[in-house]
Amino acid sequence: MKLQKEVLKKVGLFASGVLFGTAGIKVLSSDDAKKVYTHSTAAVLRAKTCVMKVASTVQENAEDILAGAKQINEDRELAAEEAAVEDAEEVTAEETAAEEAAE
Repeated sequence: MKLQKEVLKKVGLFASGVLFGTAGIKVLSSDDAKKVYTHSTAAVLRAKTCVMKVASTVQENAEDILAGAKQINEDRELAAEEAAVEDAEEVTAEETAAEEAAE
């Protein structure tokens, strides 16, 4: 008796699975489901386009920032070189003045 109940339970579960599986396939392949899939795919494509525009803008901004940073560094190096030349000219002028005063 107990064995029959277990067998019937397993057969019932199998039959239920087949029934839900068959119904699920019909639901998933229906025209309404296809419309949902189509609209979902269209929404994903719109989102992709939006993300690509934002990524492009971010990349352009990053390139501008990099170019600006390079220019700042070049300006600083040039200013440092000019300061070094001015310091060297001052030292040379002081040495020349000292030599003339010593003579």
